[in-house]
Amino acid sequence: MIEGHSEREAPEPGPSAHEILVRRAAEAAVALVFEVDMDALRVATRGPAEAAFARQIAMYLAHVVCGLSLTQVGRAFGRDRTTVAHACSLIEDRRDEAEFDCTLTHLESAVAALLDATTPRRRVA
Repeated sequence: MIEGHSEREAPEPGPSAHEILVRRAAEAAVALVFEVDMDALRVATRGPAEAAFARQIAMYLAHVVCGLSLTQVGRAFGRDRTTVAHACSLIEDRRDEAEFDCTLTHLESAVAALLDATTPRRRVA
């Protein structure tokens, strides 16, 4: 055993630059549509119900639209992957509501467009 270190595993790595970019795009779109403060989305605790619901939508978008794994979404949002799985399940169940489904469809397009606008393009010679 190395002095000052336990035999426990190394700490989990922080989110990658791509994971952070995805989180920010999802949070920005959701905060705008649901009129939730960005800081409320980023609190370590559950927070107010409106913020928790908006965060669940942002996590869902990061997973479904951006293709991040549940573990990657959890890392980006500072949540456990099981929390992300629960959020995705709740949001998917709400898609049976026509108005909510329409809102999510627009959010999916907005997040995809935000990410497309921030992704550097390769020049073709």
